[in-house]
Formats: sequence, C-alpha cells, structure tokens
Amino acid sequence: MPTRPLVLCLSGLDPSGGAGLQADIETVAALGGHVLGLVTALTVQDTRNVAEVAATDPELLRRQLDLLLRDCRPQAVKLGLLGSAGQFGVILDLLQTCGVPVVCDPVLRAGGGARLLDPTAGAALRRTLFPAVTLLTPNAAEARLLCPGAADLDACGRELLEAGCANVLITGGDEPADDVVNSWYAAGRAPQRYRWPRLPETFHGAGCTLAAALAALLAQGLDTAAALQRAQEWTLQALRRAQTVGRGRRIPGRAA
Repeated sequence: MPTRPLVLCLSGLDPSGGAGLQADIETVAALGGHVLGLVTALTVQDTRNVAEVAATDPELLRRQLDLLLRDCRPQAVKLGLLGSAGQFGVILDLLQTCGVPVVCDPVLRAGGGARLLDPTAGAALRRTLFPAVTLLTPNAAEARLLCPGAADLDACGRELLEAGCANVLITGGDEPADDVVNSWYAAGRAPQRYRWPRLPETFHGAGCTLAAALAALLAQGLDTAAALQRAQEWTLQALRRAQTVGRGRRIPGRAA
C-alpha cells in the first residue's frame, strides 16, 4: 500500500510552473501526498497570460487512465484545466469508477483574461461532470460564466448545487473588495463566509493551488469543513511566500 495518499490530478501543463500540473504536484507533495498526474492540455503561456491551448486526444487520455488505474488507486481526484469537451466522457467514466472525493477547479479563463473553454464546452462541463463533483472551486468570474442568468454570487452558488455539485466554494480573489471573501455553499445550510486579508500582489496559480490543497486534504480523510479551513489557510501562506519568476504575476511559494 502507498505510504502517502495518492491524488490523481488531471490538469494542463503550464511552462512557467505557476499553475496547472506543476502547481498540483508541488501542493500535494507539500501537504504529504503524492500526485498521479495526467496532462489534459499543452499550453503556450507565461506568467501574464495564455496564448494557445492544445488538448490531449481523449482516446490517449483514456488509455493512460486505464493503464494507470490498474496499478494505482487514488484517494482523491483533482480536475483542473480540461482541454476539450471530448475529454468529459472519459473523465466521467473515471470518476464513476474511482468513487473517491473529486475537487474540480473549473478553469474557464486565464488570470490574464484569455478564454480557455468556449461557452459550449463550459455548458457541457456543467451538465456532464458537475453531478460527480464533491467540491467545485470557481472564482467569482468563473461562477458568473457558469451561471449567466444568476442575479448574484449567492444565486450562482445555489444554481451550481442544483447542477449536482455536493459543495461549492466561490472564491473572491478576483473581486474588487478590501478583503478576499470566499463563500462555501452546501445543500440545506446558509452560505459560510471566509474572510482573508487581500495581499498587494497579483498571483498566477492561486486557484490551482487551493484546489490541489483541498484534494490533498480530502485524500487524507479530512471532512469538507476541516479541509476547507486548512486549505485556505495553507494557500494564504503560500501566497505570502510568492516568488517572481517572470514579468507577470507572482507564483505561490508552495515549498515551505
């Protein structure tokens, strides 16, 4: 049996190392786990923005998963950037087979503004995969893209629960407020607010880091409430340790 919890991460490859699969690997390792990693897309990007996305062929992804999961059994799954709607059916089969907690960071738009999934693919993501998701972690802009008719972020949270997600954490780092306010939504309870100090810098990979931290902690057996509290605290410390590697946004310091 593995000595560390295994987290299966399906994410894009970011050449700058700020986001995507490298963020997953660094975060999960720092929290005591081990990543089983599949690249869903190659990207042309830097610390400022994304210029191009090239999706992994869905059948190649299926063969990778089939072989890997005959050998290794993850305790959690983390979904990041998915390259195309053609991958969704492959990933749904995976989630139904594994039966473990699933954290989904619905990466629809880069921090620099580039659109990474078209609206049709975003709607398919919601329809196909959200019913299998334990915890969805959109930022405010992504929540609005997923729920274009919603009146406010609370309405987005309710709508995403109705789409099948067991829990939703809408993060507020991209909102114009003095503090960062994240909101947790779950059926049958009022939203829970988490208020964090807003740091003066801008960051590349903060959302990937938070989602990976949540997956690592759920893989260890923490319940949702405990994982949410600890992952947000840990991510804040990683942002405080952020480093500059290029001319754009800073990269979280995931190695303590």
